Amino acid sequence: MPGMKVNALSELKSIRNALAERRAREIAEREAERQAAARRERERRLFEIAVGPVQRLRAHGRSEQRRPLPEPRPVQRERDEAAVMREALSDEFDVETLLHTDEQLSYRRPGLGADVVRKLREGRWAIQAAVDLHGLRTDEAREALGRFVHDSHRLGLRCVRVVHGKGLGSPGRTPVLKGRVLRWLVQKKEVMAFVQARPAEGGAGALVVLLRPV
Repeated sequence: MPGMKVNALSELKSIRNALAERRAREIAEREAERQAAARRERERRLFEIAVGPVQRLRAHGRSEQRRPLPEPRPVQRERDEAAVMREALSDEFDVETLLHTDEQLSYRRPGLGADVVRKLREGRWAIQAAVDLHGLRTDEAREALGRFVHDSHRLGLRCVRVVHGKGLGSPGRTPVLKGRVLRWLVQKKEVMAFVQARPAEGGAGALVVLLRPV
């Protein structure tokens, strides 16, 4: 019938067009591959012209030994520690005029209210870390205290305890290290205030120190 013939011709034309498009795509893909291969061959020839003929090495059967990578260095921490070691804490620093010698020893930086010392003395701040300098030589104690204050502040700690001892084992039973610790702490920029520890925390043999926030 005429209608069926027209439909068949239309479908045949569509099939022919689809085959032609696929054929064209295949030709284009093969041409692209041919051009890519020709480009690689040209690059290989240019390389041979530049460096001379090359030959692949035969397999030697040996395992490849990779050199172990060096351990990562904490460079920033080393710089911080070096800065702590370079920081000069003088034993001759005059601390007497900065201390408040009321019923107990205390210190606060200028600008801080007396309530800071009062709260510190009452234990309002929880002690987060402690260092024991008792029995150390002067140089060892200075280094240990400087490192402890620096590291505690870097970690964001606010309240720490420094044990310097009561000097009962020192010549003349005088607390030599205690006086030096007072001088050193006043010179540390991280220190905001300190008070003599309560009896349960070391009494006259220790200080509770408030550090400035990071």
